[in-house]
Amino acid sequence: MGRLLAIDYGTKRTGIAVTDKLQIIASGLTTVNTSELILFLKDYTSKEEVDKIIIGLPKQMDNTDSESEVFIQKFLVKLEKTIPHIAVDRVDERFTSKIAFQAMIDGGLSKKQRRNKALVDEISATLILQSFMSSQ
Repeated sequence: MGRLLAIDYGTKRTGIAVTDKLQIIASGLTTVNTSELILFLKDYTSKEEVDKIIIGLPKQMDNTDSESEVFIQKFLVKLEKTIPHIAVDRVDERFTSKIAFQAMIDGGLSKKQRRNKALVDEISATLILQSFMSSQ
């Protein structure tokens, strides 16, 4: 059994989370510059067995696609060409950034630590992954 890997895609930075090999626990892995995302994923999947990649699906409150979906669709085309053997699934990511920020407050992080947008992205990816796992 391989890991599940979740992506909170952003135009500048992308948060990444993974499960353990038994797919029980979701943990933040890292945040990478989006321009380096494909290379990161290619390298990671060559070293670790990944069963599925879960990517956040940004929706507006009226259930229409968010503006960032255009960029995600372009990324999905590149991903399919680079790593065609790993299935991709999408998960509604509404409110993940707000929930991540609240989790940082609840966790006692200082204001300075909460300004770390890379950490917010990583936590958001973890929330996306947990949402996927709960739905299975």
